[in-house]
Amino acid sequence: MRFELFIAARYLKAKRRQAVVGVVTAISVAGVAAGVAALVIALAITNGMRRDLEDRLVDTSAHVQLMHVSGGIRAWQPLMERLRAVPGVKAVAGELDEQVMVAHGARAGFALVEGIVPKDELTVSRLLEKAGPEAMRALEPTTEIDPVPPIVLGKDLADSIGVTVGDSVMLVSPQGDLTPMGIVPKSVPFRVAGTYHSGFYQYDTGWGYVRLADAQRLYDEPDLLSMMSFKLDDLNRAPEVGRAIEQAAGRGFMTTNWMEQNKELFRALKLEQYVTFIVIALIVIVAALNILIALTMMVMEKTRDIAVLMSFGVAPGQVRRIFLLQGLLISVMGTVIGLVLGYAGAWAGAHFPIHLSAEVYAIDRLPFAPRLVDGVLVAVVALGVSLLATLYPSQAAARILPAEALRYE
Repeated sequence: MRFELFIAARYLKAKRRQAVVGVVTAISVAGVAAGVAALVIALAITNGMRRDLEDRLVDTSAHVQLMHVSGGIRAWQPLMERLRAVPGVKAVAGELDEQVMVAHGARAGFALVEGIVPKDELTVSRLLEKAGPEAMRALEPTTEIDPVPPIVLGKDLADSIGVTVGDSVMLVSPQGDLTPMGIVPKSVPFRVAGTYHSGFYQYDTGWGYVRLADAQRLYDEPDLLSMMSFKLDDLNRAPEVGRAIEQAAGRGFMTTNWMEQNKELFRALKLEQYVTFIVIALIVIVAALNILIALTMMVMEKTRDIAVLMSFGVAPGQVRRIFLLQGLLISVMGTVIGLVLGYAGAWAGAHFPIHLSAEVYAIDRLPFAPRLVDGVLVAVVALGVSLLATLYPSQAAARILPAEALRYE
């Protein structure tokens, strides 16, 4: 062990008459550990929120969506086959959707009801998988006109209007019939064939699925799609593949992608991550102030020892390094303890879910996603701030004059 490190380690072991210094040192270690653990857990939560929202958005919505500026896509079968060949496109599905009222007795709610072909929809979105195989079979196309066609609703929407599988609901579409009294909304009964629960509040309370043919009859739009949804080989290339789809589709078409649709959400999450890091880093700064106080008290307590060492030939630079290393030892101990506590807390949070109110947070549990790079960043920040706090007391120790310090001894 080098001379400076040996002395620094000995100074950390406070004697009985230096108990106050030992208490302050212990508080400094605990402060660094608390700050580091809080930072690791906070970053794990913000990363988990971003990852969870991104995964659910990507799983439940298409990577790219194609629309026509006139409001609908006609003669869509040959266009769909042509767009399948666009480089980067993995799958494509068509849908016809509209905002309608879903009523059951005196209770009602509003939902975006999509007309789909299940085998195509499952290639671009996994949301319908959560409804179960019976519900998906019920939505398969049929040549017969069902007097009470099936519908699959979000679990929260079904609960809010008080329906279960097998119950009948009334879909009220604003695309109604023209009468002498004006346009009368069109009402069609549907049978609840299943429900799904994605854990994403927006989808569980505001979406429903019916057959494409039933939606075309409900909305009085035969052989029409409102949009086409695309699954890509690489979701991060959504903007450029979207432009290629626009060019292949021709004039009058426009695309949007999952990045554009959720840009503000991910920007808010990134800002939240920065603010959380800055706010909780204040704990580390407070702990660094404790280190500064502990070392300052140590210098005052060890003035005579420092003077004796310097009189034996110890250089001022070596004295400076003694107290720098002492501060480093305090911060290293606190950082290691904090990293262990932080990752243990994140692991516990991931394996023992903390449930949230989906109406407020859009997700139903608190996600944890600890990353190694976050631990490295937190450790570097903690050690850097702590070392800054050691500069003044170590410099003060190096400026001690042996003759002055020993004059009254």
